[in-house]
Amino acid sequence: MNDLNKQFTSIGGQAVIEGVMMRSPHSFVVAVRHPEGQIRLRRDQWFGLSARFNFLKKPFLRGVLILIETMANGIVALNYSASIAMDEELKQEALKKGISAEDYEKKKSEKEKVSFATFLTILVSFAFGILLFVAVPHMLTAILEKSAGAQWGLDGYQFHLIDGIIKACIFILYVYLISFLPDIKRVFQYHGAEHKAISTFEAREALTVENAKKYKTFHPRCGTTFIFFLLFISIIIFSALFTVISVGANQHFLIKHLLAILIKIALTFPVAGLSYELIKISGKYANTLWGKILSYPGMLLQRLTTKEPDDQQLEVALASIKMVLFLEEKYNLKDAKEKVIAIDEVDIKNLSEVEVSNLQIRDFLEH
Repeated sequence: MNDLNKQFTSIGGQAVIEGVMMRSPHSFVVAVRHPEGQIRLRRDQWFGLSARFNFLKKPFLRGVLILIETMANGIVALNYSASIAMDEELKQEALKKGISAEDYEKKKSEKEKVSFATFLTILVSFAFGILLFVAVPHMLTAILEKSAGAQWGLDGYQFHLIDGIIKACIFILYVYLISFLPDIKRVFQYHGAEHKAISTFEAREALTVENAKKYKTFHPRCGTTFIFFLLFISIIIFSALFTVISVGANQHFLIKHLLAILIKIALTFPVAGLSYELIKISGKYANTLWGKILSYPGMLLQRLTTKEPDDQQLEVALASIKMVLFLEEKYNLKDAKEKVIAIDEVDIKNLSEVEVSNLQIRDFLEH
């Protein structure tokens, strides 16, 4: 038992439109509540780059890879869930624009695969994130420093502390504002359902709605907690780095700060790698006092990004995690050296239709 408390599972998920995506080390399932009531499961084998290149499993490198893979998986899952939850509406809009039903189905299928368009979407999303959470906070801090007549300087911690506080405020305000959108509120409920499902599995309990209901909507390995670590570590790294290197000395105000922003952009992935290692540590020792202290700020942020789900939403999340376990066991994916299953879809009426796997938490422990 003590060994289990010092480890955590390699199963994670993401809330999508009217559903939940779950990914184990070797399988990838998206469960979506169909408008007609049934649960549709998109099943696939996950055969990522780390399975082919062992060096990508090394500390710090694995964090960068997982960040990219998570974004790719998330976009595929979101596109798929949207196509199921809003299929008829999207189809009618396409037909009004003169797109044939055949072309609509073809484009829909293309969006549900990891393709060049997926990585183009990641690039655009990354650029937007850089603008909103790197460039804007930095320039606001620089303008605030200049207008207040302060002498913080890039080589002092004060500048980067203010920068980090502004980043956090932008993030919190952004999440708070979108939480008023009805569709986003339901996504946040599915986010809570995802956490409850994973917590039930990690507690080694049967994956039933009744068992899942008693768990909190928070989880120490949530992406929201990852964002907190990202903000926290960036303050420390930038404060330390800019005291060592002189940026834009004797340069115009704008040039100086543009150079600083470019350096911060270049450090985005190393900072993400460090943040991933920290979230692994906090998850590994989640039941210890210092582990709880480390994850507490992220848990607070999750009050914004998770909501209490209803029974039907819990059922979807549980169906997703049950299916990844079933696929892992049925096809012995752990030992597969290549793709042995193809993407398919199945509809189920309720959770009991998903076959039970004999795999347990000990089969998915990360050390």
